[in-house]
Amino acid sequence: MSVSDRPVIGLTTYLEQAQTGVWDVPAAFLPKSYFEAITRAGGIAVLLPPQPVTPEIARRVLQGLDGLIITGGKDFNPARYGQEPHPTTDEPRLDRDAWEDELIRQAIESDLPFLGICRGAQVLNVALGGSLHQHLPDIVGHTGYQAGGGIFNHVTVDLETDTRVHGMLGGQTEPLSVPVYHHQAIDRVAEGLIVSAHTSDGVIQAVELPTAAFGVAVQWHPEAAPEDIRLFEGLVNAARHNRKALA
Repeated sequence: MSVSDRPVIGLTTYLEQAQTGVWDVPAAFLPKSYFEAITRAGGIAVLLPPQPVTPEIARRVLQGLDGLIITGGKDFNPARYGQEPHPTTDEPRLDRDAWEDELIRQAIESDLPFLGICRGAQVLNVALGGSLHQHLPDIVGHTGYQAGGGIFNHVTVDLETDTRVHGMLGGQTEPLSVPVYHHQAIDRVAEGLIVSAHTSDGVIQAVELPTAAFGVAVQWHPEAAPEDIRLFEGLVNAARHNRKALA
């Protein structure tokens, strides 16, 4: 594959206190598994650290991209969907919340292909007017969606037929085992989104925006399953097609 055929995919990053060598400083970073998956899928990964944002800045950033991934991370600020924080909800990362909210809004506005992962699915839903369950154990009665200690659990999801997610995953009719690490999930689905995967207890595991060229978000962590990069390939292929169409 020639370099010109490789679309540029932007991935949002964490901004946390981090240690390396003698330094202990606020730093932007992202687990390697995310951008490694994009490289394997045929794209070029660039990282997008949280920073001051306006609609104009977000549009300028997206002009240099062929696709966007809103990645996982800390809980989204419940004030953005009109709720007080649950005792288990993370201290809000206001800069990252504002950055990703504006990026996803402008990606939708410009019809830039995008993929949301875990927190990214929640960002998408809230940006379009939906809400979240702040602590799933209160709803489902167990902690199976977040084992803790950085260990991914696997849960089985049912895919809705005739959806983009179903098509990208080969149109399989059998339930799919996916890695999860989340204690929050989509509650009220935003207008315009459709649910494309869920677990047997009703937890929403994927949504998509059918009016977008490519607008998909999953609650699970596909980057934690390196043997299956189909969702990343779907985004990269859509980004490549979109780039050629604009050219």
